[in-house]
Amino acid sequence: MRYLKVLKWMGAGLLAAVLCGVLWVLGRGYWMYRSAVNEAPLAQKIEEIRQKPGFTPLSELPSVYINGVVAVEDHRFYSHHGVDLFAIGRAAWNNLWAGRLAEGGSTITQQLAKNLYFTQEKRFERKIAEVFMAWLIEDSCTKREILELYVNAIYFGDGYTCVKDAAEGYFGKEPSELSFYEATMLVGIPNAPSAYAPTKSPELAAQRQAQVVQRMQKYGYLPPQRLSGGLRRGIAAP
Repeated sequence: MRYLKVLKWMGAGLLAAVLCGVLWVLGRGYWMYRSAVNEAPLAQKIEEIRQKPGFTPLSELPSVYINGVVAVEDHRFYSHHGVDLFAIGRAAWNNLWAGRLAEGGSTITQQLAKNLYFTQEKRFERKIAEVFMAWLIEDSCTKREILELYVNAIYFGDGYTCVKDAAEGYFGKEPSELSFYEATMLVGIPNAPSAYAPTKSPELAAQRQAQVVQRMQKYGYLPPQRLSGGLRRGIAAP
């Protein structure tokens, strides 16, 4: 009986320690979020993006590019409020098995929050701050505005920090002039610009483009027939 009591006390102590740790991380994350907003209000950060020389309104982007971004980066984008619990659960499970913060499960809104305010460092408190910031962004912007800000604030490699710069730099075109192949290739680059930029490895860039197309089909953004023939060879879609 004494051993059982000792085990119960140890279990209770362990549970209390875990709860304290969770509360500490939550508190640190919230403090990081509040500090960031106090230093630079969200409206200021948004205006900074809109004043960039290469800023491109969503209306000037090909629909295939916009649909590709949603399919690849956050296919439940239109149904969540900044945080995708399914993606977080999957990432938590994978991180548990990996024994480290290897996967984040971030939505487009969370990625925008990170690009606006935080570093790429993988820390639990930074992820919590990112969640609070994502909720603020969702409360302040429409989904269309979030997408517009996102594609104008992501890194495409080779010094290109928005979709217009990437379209002009890699293909010598305005975003509205991109072919199906070029648009879907641009969708895949931000995941790993050092690997997927066409100037780094045309072969890897082409493989990534094919993955983007398959993902678009999987989530209903592309009819099956669009995967055949010319599109796989990089010919522009009709």
